[in-house]
Amino acid sequence: MTAPGKAQFSRRGVIAGGAATAAITTIPISESEAATMTTQAPPPTLPVSFEVNGKRQTMKLDTRTTLLDALREHLHLTGTKKGCDHGQCGACTVIVNGTRINACLSLAVMHEGDKITTIEGLGSPEKLHPMQAAFVKHDGYQCGYCTPGQICSAVAVLDEIKRGIPSHVQADVAAKPGFTNIEMRERMSGNICRCGAYSNIAEAMAEVAGEVA
Repeated sequence: MTAPGKAQFSRRGVIAGGAATAAITTIPISESEAATMTTQAPPPTLPVSFEVNGKRQTMKLDTRTTLLDALREHLHLTGTKKGCDHGQCGACTVIVNGTRINACLSLAVMHEGDKITTIEGLGSPEKLHPMQAAFVKHDGYQCGYCTPGQICSAVAVLDEIKRGIPSHVQADVAAKPGFTNIEMRERMSGNICRCGAYSNIAEAMAEVAGEVA
């Protein structure tokens, strides 16, 4: 017996209701109704111009386009990877005006006039950047998907330390940080390697740090 005030459901009633709903959705609509449904305003666009790997790029983009998608889909610089697309893995790390950022969290139109460096701009197969060469030497990658972001981040990390930017592992944030293993590991913690090549990445960074310290 159903308690007073409570709806009564049966298997037959649920099936009948579902069939009725399906039938309603098949009812044809008029041409004017269809035109109203399909006519939508185009997404807003804005022109943006920035420098990528030393070359000026000018585009007109949907204002919702991320810097990551502008690089990959519009400029075809596919070295920068789309991993989580939520700023959690670091695969999309690029260097903007000397500072590393997650390109998936930044809108392209925010970077008017900026200087952007991707993995393609750090070095070439004929002339590797010292960090790229160190990653190869120390086998700092396995599948390689996170490697472009890891290398861009590693280059920026050494520059951060050199400029005296503090980190969470410093007891005294006013003191000049050093090129220590724990310092570099802390700063690289936002770059995830699902293959687990962290010790090799640390070795590669330590070698380059010894050259720039």
